[in-house]
Amino acid sequence: MQFKHFFISLFFILFFLEIQSQNVSIIGFEDFEIKNTSIRAIQVINDSTVCFAGSKGKFGKISNKKITLDSITFDNKKLNFRSIAFNGKHIFILSIENPAILYKINPFGDTFGLPEIVYQENHNNVFYDAMQFFDNKNGVAMGDPTNTCLSVLLTSDSGNSWQKLACENLPSIIDGEAAFAASNTNIAISGNKAWLVTGGKKARVFYSDDLGLNWKAVQTPITQGGKMTGIYTVDFFDENNGIIMGGNWKDKSNTHATKAITKDGGKTWNLIAKNELPGYISCVQYIPNTNGKAIMAVSTEGMFYSSNKGKLWHKISGKSYYTIQFINKNTAWLSGNNTIAKIQLQYN
Repeated sequence: MQFKHFFISLFFILFFLEIQSQNVSIIGFEDFEIKNTSIRAIQVINDSTVCFAGSKGKFGKISNKKITLDSITFDNKKLNFRSIAFNGKHIFILSIENPAILYKINPFGDTFGLPEIVYQENHNNVFYDAMQFFDNKNGVAMGDPTNTCLSVLLTSDSGNSWQKLACENLPSIIDGEAAFAASNTNIAISGNKAWLVTGGKKARVFYSDDLGLNWKAVQTPITQGGKMTGIYTVDFFDENNGIIMGGNWKDKSNTHATKAITKDGGKTWNLIAKNELPGYISCVQYIPNTNGKAIMAVSTEGMFYSSNKGKLWHKISGKSYYTIQFINKNTAWLSGNNTIAKIQLQYN
């Protein structure tokens, strides 16, 4: 019995030391004011450069601490951008609502040059939420339904042209199901596989293993049923292990069924940290080079960190951000209302 008690005690001591030893703290912080714009889409270009797209037609980049800002007007209307993607050569920014305009832009050089329109969609219900590239040729964008399915755009020629996927290649949408343009992280990609997430009346994950050509949908246990409930963000560490987070935008402190993980590539999802912080989350990301153990999540409610695949979370800052993207394990960019920030992390 003494040996049994010893090993039980040793287990809890080691577990406690693991949690304590893997806490994180912010040791460096740089804030860049971008006036009169809400920024929900950022894209790391390299170690020294991040591009961004925001509201009121504004987009730009920060490179070696220098801000380059530009804006776009279409038919005398300032577009609102919440999607951005990079294929290694150009950035692409996509406006959310009618008309949806997708621009191709050269991010290198002192100025951006003239943005090129590579896709345009006119529809009263059009609303695009997120965009990513699989590789330098193949990309995908997703948005709310204009017909009986989600709006999915695909490119296979490096973004020079985009085509809308027919509903026969997508599961039918449930009445009241859509997506949230909260952080440009409604899409996760690993290899040729992609996952899209929805909310509202249903909170589902849509899965493709062929560069977005065909899709299947699975149910999740994330809170759903209300207009602002559901999954707001998804990320995958590899082809099998992923995480979804969200909650209720109208009840942000509610921690019920706001986060879940998969170990089988998105076929099944299980709740984690039930009824524990965090509540509402707009963006979640695996931290690079941590073997899928360390995760960061942000929202208007603050910044949260887990060192054990989401089982336990710690609030590390009360600052409000919409999205986060990592350069490496120790450095990340964040964006919010009128601001972009760069942080340096230290693991204790």
